[in-house]
Amino acid sequence: MIVHRLKLVLSPLLVSSTLLAAHADAPPQPETVILDLEGGGIVSGKLLKETDSSLWLDIGVDVLKLSKDKSVIRGASQPPPSFTQPPVQQVPQAASPRKRQSVEAWVDTLGKGVVEIHSRSGQGSGFILSEDGLVMTNYHVIAGDRELTVTVFQQEQGTLQRTLYKNIRILASDPKRDLALLKIMDELEAPLIPLTFGSANAMKTGETVFAIGSPLGLDRTVSRGIVSLSDRIIDGQVYLQATAQINPGNSGGPLFNLRGEVIGVNTLKLMRVGIEGMGFAVPVESVQLFLDKRNAYAFDPLNPNTGFHYMNPPRKTNPLP
Repeated sequence: MIVHRLKLVLSPLLVSSTLLAAHADAPPQPETVILDLEGGGIVSGKLLKETDSSLWLDIGVDVLKLSKDKSVIRGASQPPPSFTQPPVQQVPQAASPRKRQSVEAWVDTLGKGVVEIHSRSGQGSGFILSEDGLVMTNYHVIAGDRELTVTVFQQEQGTLQRTLYKNIRILASDPKRDLALLKIMDELEAPLIPLTFGSANAMKTGETVFAIGSPLGLDRTVSRGIVSLSDRIIDGQVYLQATAQINPGNSGGPLFNLRGEVIGVNTLKLMRVGIEGMGFAVPVESVQLFLDKRNAYAFDPLNPNTGFHYMNPPRKTNPLP
């Protein structure tokens, strides 16, 4: 049985029953305001009523009552922040084919490029794409949450150092491919170590691969396996199938070849009693396409289709006989 990721299908916006028809004697329309909510959320609508402690906001399909202690009306001099995408950045590629080495020879070097990601609802893995803080992970690791942290592991004078970054921005996300691009916005304590891309298409059945991640929160865990099939179709998406152990918390972490190159993003496993070693990764070619076209998948905090959920409209009930 495959572990399914929940996907939200948004219904079209409904016209609010509170909107008034425009005509000459129509009463003045309520003022449209934008509220900054405690926790970083934004909501806009027509301000119907205001008291010393509460606000009533018509959002089109319902009326919200909000506490003034938890929300602030943005003034006219504070327009909504514009959303700008940083320029597209190519993932580093090896200047020349790397020498194949054992898993043991790669672990210390590559482990610096693997990170641990925490949200309020869970934990997963990711990996560094650039020295200035671009991070790749799975969409389902961060879906539905914008309060994220990224932990980076670095060796300094033989001692493992953990650095926690709390100011994380979601740049782009693709629920269908299960990919998300993050950016560490904190001032970096040290240059990050980006990983390089290889080719999933070049992998042959039986070749050795290995994963580094944080299954069950056990950071820097390494698992080894072989390629079972480089182009497995599941629900219309192409995956690289491998026998390297993929467990909860490995999601979003890298799958490597013996040249130390990322060939996929670990995303799911087949689960059934008596079945082991059936993990699946998004091929690196799909990841590169997502990055090349990332403006199409840009996460806009002002766009309700990218991270905000509409509330269900009120149901009509039949009047009593």
